[in-house]
Amino acid sequence: MNFDRKAVWSALQGWLAAILVAAGCAVASAPAGAASFQPLEIVTRNGVQVFSVEMATTAEEKETGLMYRKELADGKGMLFDFSPEQEVSMWMKNTYVSLDMIFIGANGRIMRIAENTEPLSTKIISSKGPARAVLEVVAGTVQKYGIRVGDRVGHPLFGSK
Repeated sequence: MNFDRKAVWSALQGWLAAILVAAGCAVASAPAGAASFQPLEIVTRNGVQVFSVEMATTAEEKETGLMYRKELADGKGMLFDFSPEQEVSMWMKNTYVSLDMIFIGANGRIMRIAENTEPLSTKIISSKGPARAVLEVVAGTVQKYGIRVGDRVGHPLFGSK
């Protein structure tokens, strides 16, 4: 059996390059942000509302958040962990979906709500006090479920659920 090693090696390099390009495109098209989903509950006057949230814990995840996403389903969201409790500032730069931002204290109580944020805006949205976390959900969620300042959030981040 006789074969040209250079030709075989060249073909293998071509296939490897094609595989790496395809893998890179798949990663680039995946939504930016955290990958692990966890349940989160908000106890409101209307009952318990359950959400499935992505966790943003690393600096990169917190910086990117829900940027570049074209949609966010009802009942989904992102929970930003800002431990230790601190003044938090957010914005909507590169965020295409209007959001409700729910600022939560270390005790798991909602301390501030910013509803119907403006997509693509660089306007600063502040916690206006020390917050342990921020929950971002699609705009209209707060109104739809009757979520209010003082409601309790159930999640391991706050020592519950």
